[in-house]
Amino acid sequence: MNILGIESSCDETSAAVVADGTRILSNIVASQVEIHARYGGIVPEVASRQHLIAFVTTIQETLSQAQISWSELAAIAVTVGPGLVGSLLVGVNLAKAIALARHLPLIGINHLEGHIYAHWLEGNNPPAFPALCLIASGGHTELVVMRGHGQYQPLGRTRDDAAGEAFDKVARLLGLGYPGGPVIETAARTVTTVPITLPRAWLKGSDDFSFSGLKTAVLRLIQKAEPKAAILAASFQEAVVDVLVTKTVAAAKKHRVKEILLAGGVATNETLRRHMASHSPIPVRCPSPALCTDNAAMIAACGYFHLKAGQIAGWDLDVAPNLMLR
Repeated sequence: MNILGIESSCDETSAAVVADGTRILSNIVASQVEIHARYGGIVPEVASRQHLIAFVTTIQETLSQAQISWSELAAIAVTVGPGLVGSLLVGVNLAKAIALARHLPLIGINHLEGHIYAHWLEGNNPPAFPALCLIASGGHTELVVMRGHGQYQPLGRTRDDAAGEAFDKVARLLGLGYPGGPVIETAARTVTTVPITLPRAWLKGSDDFSFSGLKTAVLRLIQKAEPKAAILAASFQEAVVDVLVTKTVAAAKKHRVKEILLAGGVATNETLRRHMASHSPIPVRCPSPALCTDNAAMIAACGYFHLKAGQIAGWDLDVAPNLMLR
């Protein structure tokens, strides 16, 4: 059963075809990173206009690479939120048009749930339930227990800056460029020891996260003209990873899950992946970096399981920029 996935929640224009929720036939991502890098962050109006420009050729390339025709598709799955409203509208309206013209079922997908389903796209053994999911990206840092397909128990989320957002803001403060995650990780690799211990917001008794204070601590050190950018980058990365790993492992033990699933763009960070694996007594899974960042294959995979459950959207499907995972 082939599902065409469409993803446009932020600045990545992506389309993919996935068979039976597990096998990627094609996964095309048209990145806008170079366009937004000049501004030091994503400009929503620019992002939505670029989606309009890129989507037709992206979908054509997707079908060509998958070597299938429109008649071989079973459904269209599209991200409805959370994300930038203009970007989401481009993807959803395109998906509606295709589904209507081709007489195909339409499936609305939560972007956060899509990140989790990237784990079904690699390997022959699917994740075991219950699993604890850490979704860490530019807009989200959330801990969710997944008890089965479509069965979620939210535990905690960020109270201010998401982890990826904090990486971007600190990279900008340090003059390292955009996007923040890769440039901070690269700078941190040049430091053999981390001499500065930055504050951690543990929020005792809660599974929530907070990185705003950490960002402010870095700013204060910059204003004092203290350590070099690479040292601050390494210290910042160490603090973020420490909090993510410690709180995730504690929640996994408390809820007696069988596996920990890392998801989202921040999960591409090698230090996070390594520390989570070495500090957790519970097995840890993480998709390949290309499937951690925004892509349509994860949306198509998630769409397959929605379709099996009979969860089809109507033509009144609308975007939900602040959609939460429940």
